[in-house]
Amino acid sequence: QVQLVESGGGLVQPGGPLRLSCAASGRTFSSGYAMGWFRQAPGKEREFVAAINWRDSIRYGDSAKGRFTISRDNAKNTVFLQMNSLEPEDTAVYYCALNPRAGLWVVAGTSGEYEYWGQGTQVTVSS
Repeated sequence: QVQLVESGGGLVQPGGPLRLSCAASGRTFSSGYAMGWFRQAPGKEREFVAAINWRDSIRYGDSAKGRFTISRDNAKNTVFLQMNSLEPEDTAVYYCALNPRAGLWVVAGTSGEYEYWGQGTQVTVSS
């Protein structure tokens, strides 16, 4: 099994930055995997934000392009999501997820491809 724990959420003013972290533990993967971020606002469907695979291929959702950056610290088994220029529309619960059977060239942007999920961390963008 894999355990994913998100942290770093909170209240931030519009235009501000926030960095989310996802710490992975348990079963380890050396290849063929991707880790991603999804978000879900109240009453809305879960939305793909960003993902990175074991070969450092990266995919961003439309709402994240140009504002968010996904990165990884392999030594700490941690994935980060740096969010800049936050808007009220970014308010949501942000989830970390792991796809254990990821493609080499195509990083999946659908939640059904991700098997393991964290509990989520709340991000609220408001003045």
